[in-house]
Amino acid sequence: MICSGHGAFIVLLALSCLIVPITYASKLPSEVLDFIHGDTTKNAGCNTNLGGKRWAVLVAGSKHYDNYRHQADVCHAYQILKKGGLKDENIIVFMYDDIAFNDNNPRPGVIINKPNGGDVYAGVPKDYTKEHVNAKNFYAVILGNKSALTGGSGKVVNSGPNDHIFIYYTDHGGAGVLAMPTGEYIYAKDLNNVLKKKHAAKSYKSMVFYLEACESGSIFEGLLPNNLNIYATTASNVSEDSYAAYCPEDSKAVEEYDTCLGDLYSISWLEDSDKHDLRQETLQKQYEVVQRRTVAGISDRSSHVMQYGNKKQSNECLYNYMGTNPANDNYTFVENPSSPSTLRVVNQRDANLLHFWHKYHKAPAGSHEKLKAQKELNDEISLRKHVDYSINHIGELLFGNGNSSKVLETVRPSGQPIVDDWNCFKMLVSTYEKYCGSLSKYGTQHMRAIANMCNAGVTMKQMIAASTQTCFKIPPTY
Repeated sequence: MICSGHGAFIVLLALSCLIVPITYASKLPSEVLDFIHGDTTKNAGCNTNLGGKRWAVLVAGSKHYDNYRHQADVCHAYQILKKGGLKDENIIVFMYDDIAFNDNNPRPGVIINKPNGGDVYAGVPKDYTKEHVNAKNFYAVILGNKSALTGGSGKVVNSGPNDHIFIYYTDHGGAGVLAMPTGEYIYAKDLNNVLKKKHAAKSYKSMVFYLEACESGSIFEGLLPNNLNIYATTASNVSEDSYAAYCPEDSKAVEEYDTCLGDLYSISWLEDSDKHDLRQETLQKQYEVVQRRTVAGISDRSSHVMQYGNKKQSNECLYNYMGTNPANDNYTFVENPSSPSTLRVVNQRDANLLHFWHKYHKAPAGSHEKLKAQKELNDEISLRKHVDYSINHIGELLFGNGNSSKVLETVRPSGQPIVDDWNCFKMLVSTYEKYCGSLSKYGTQHMRAIANMCNAGVTMKQMIAASTQTCFKIPPTY
């Protein structure tokens, strides 16, 4: 949600409402002390004789410069895997590839993932770019189904029963969905069915899935069994937002970019992997490090990293999936206890608003750039107002003024997926978008409301009637 206010620019000028500092305590937690001194139960050395191949699928599910951070996260992940010894033939990358040479990029041809960071773009294979970054290709790659691909390099996870698979996705999401830059949403039920099909084919020994998105816990909650040899962690639980990091206002080194360079959950595991001998660090240990860094801060501006699937796999070493950089051999992690750090974070759904504001603020008065930036701001604010109003009004038409909020905002008990009838969910989402326009990345926060309409028995006929009555004019999208 954006910060409240009576005018569009009042919202934007109140940047302190968007950018929130997270301060990390100077006293070392017990987990860090365990890591320094050695916790033999969780950090035992790995068996380096895997007997199979490592595979990785890396997905940045967005486009446009204001989403710079997602492609930066994925490029950084590639560099870690490459240094860890994975071959390009076993690393499959999905990225729209519109950032490195974007006119807004102050360092053309270079992508960084932290202030003053090194280039993470160099050498990254462009397997699936532009319109080929879509849900159908993602599923086909996981399943090793070349015949189902449309475009791209043709690389798929052609894995065998002794192989280890690592999947990393970063982008926007909502309850039960993940976004893609083109085509349909990734629906949680469909993704979990793909994972079950991969398991049924006996084409891997174990799999790890790292997921960065708002409400990302909803992708696996009540859907991912614990008997598929799949271990997953998510940036947030079923109802929380996730957060962008290294944003403008954080440091002078970021200001020239006008956009956030990374995501908090993602940079936490990426920077942890950069430093350590991954033969000595377990998935559980990294989970704890990432969890501690991600949850730090005030309660309404932090998220809880979650674990799903076969949690026993968390005792395995990261080496099994990422390899390890020889430069980190026998590295021991030490954090300076006298130097607390502060990191400013921005709600993922507000990061583009911050980007547009910076473009507007920096453009010369009266210039074409100023007018263009102002239009982008106004269009984004209009879209947000339209989406918020239309979902709320549809809810009132369906359930009445008194009951609407209670129905739309219901969070189901732990262990249950967000919806029972996934076909209904898809149908109502597509119906809304047909008559009211795209929900947009911002509007994915209303996916839970639409799922709850299904849970309350709303039919497509009722949704069509409420949508057509509500939506007369659809604001532009970019």
